[in-house]
Amino acid sequence: MDGDGPTFFGLLDRQAERLGEREALVFAEERVTFREFADESLAMARRLRAAGVRRGQRVGLLLSASVDAFSLLLGAMRLGAIPVPINARFKALELGYVIENAEMPLVIGDELHAPLLREAAPAGCRVVIGSRDPQLCAAGERVATDEVLRAQAELAPGDDALILYTSGTTAMPKGAVHCHSALVAEGDRLAERLGLEVDDRFWTPLPFFHVGGICVLAATLWAGCASCQMGFFEPGAAVDQLERERITVAFPAFETIWLQVLNHPRLPEIDLGRLRLVVNAGTPGSLRLMQEKLPLAPQVSCFGGTETGGFACLGRGEDPLEVRLTTSGRPLRDIEIRCIDPETGKERPRGEVGELLVRGPTRFLRYHEEPELTARVIDEEGWFHTGDLGTIDEEGRVSFRGRLKDMLKVGGENVAAAEIETFLLGHPDVEIVQVVGVPDARYIEVPAAFVQLRKGGQATEQELIDFCRGRIATFKVPRYVRFVDEWPMSGTKVQKFRLREQLCAELEEAGITEAPRIRSTSGAPAAQR
Repeated sequence: MDGDGPTFFGLLDRQAERLGEREALVFAEERVTFREFADESLAMARRLRAAGVRRGQRVGLLLSASVDAFSLLLGAMRLGAIPVPINARFKALELGYVIENAEMPLVIGDELHAPLLREAAPAGCRVVIGSRDPQLCAAGERVATDEVLRAQAELAPGDDALILYTSGTTAMPKGAVHCHSALVAEGDRLAERLGLEVDDRFWTPLPFFHVGGICVLAATLWAGCASCQMGFFEPGAAVDQLERERITVAFPAFETIWLQVLNHPRLPEIDLGRLRLVVNAGTPGSLRLMQEKLPLAPQVSCFGGTETGGFACLGRGEDPLEVRLTTSGRPLRDIEIRCIDPETGKERPRGEVGELLVRGPTRFLRYHEEPELTARVIDEEGWFHTGDLGTIDEEGRVSFRGRLKDMLKVGGENVAAAEIETFLLGHPDVEIVQVVGVPDARYIEVPAAFVQLRKGGQATEQELIDFCRGRIATFKVPRYVRFVDEWPMSGTKVQKFRLREQLCAELEEAGITEAPRIRSTSGAPAAQR
């Protein structure tokens, strides 16, 4: 996957030369042109070099989306270092694991996460609080620009550029490694499908650590238009930004975000006349509801993930409504998708459900320090086995139908059932635990735990929920706990689908469509819960 064309930072530099004074990055209280963005990333590279960062090292970034955060991302890349945006919802256990797994010599975080970072960072990892740390800035002044330019001149499009941690099929997150050419290819293909031009303004509220935010930046760098993002999502601020910045394309991604905007009391009063397309994921019912609430701009759906570089498929605004509601559109240019029988590996007929496989220039390279896992999910022909179930219709459009692997997607966040199970087994009363996902009107899916207590164990549902609160990310905390004495078995394996059916039937009979809310105990802003 060496590829041709520029590195990711080279793409920025190219646009800085071509469109220097046009806006590149826009936030509520700050904005920079392409030239200013390139200069800021170069300044950040000098600071990182002064901090001892060298080629091949991983640099942790526990930051909210901002000009500085993205400048650090590009600045690390200029040195041949690999930036690692860290999920701001992680607790100490998860954060410590990611820092150790990536062997980070340096993590830069904001004040909000300072106590957590100091608790979780292992010996040998330097923690810097604030992207404008005075010591870091002063040291950067002593590094010559030419030193950075020499470092970046040694890099090629096929070199490692970025690691994004995503929950895998085992207990802890896995680091998906992406090269420069994959990021650039994603920007190229996404900009093409969306029809982005220099006058467009592409908006997303997704956080800095999410592949969606990186995709938006990549597409706007390729097209030469403005990337409008948010540090923290807040519905009122989102409504203001959508109008003030005259957004043309919006990527809220999830109904948990977009419905808060659509239901905001000020929405009917604002001018969204330039909005020509909205990109979301969701069930046909939720997509229909959101389209009805904002009929002026067509809404399309998408399919992809961290390992596919973000978007693998995307609908078109001119597609008929039912197509936009029920499919994720066709693959982007040069991206191939197959649908196979997961047991036999044989191709499934058009319209029949199977596992979706993805191959193309935007695919990730490997999981960091996980060669066996990488070999299980990327076959010898380069196909990434997503573990997602879906169909491909006669027109080549993809529809997502569920997950083959033991994974949940809670409000857009990937969650490994094994991770929650492992954590709950740490409770002294728990002997066996099985976690499944059940449908939810707010988060699409939420975790539910079936628990067999140890002999004499007295734990209650609320006690086990409280055991998780504040110790693992809130989206991973089970919303329901059910106690069992025996399990539905198939040979030696628990039939999780039967557990899920059992709980779904119970909730349906009780008329429950939305799980109880669980609030984080960390004091983090609501946008991170």
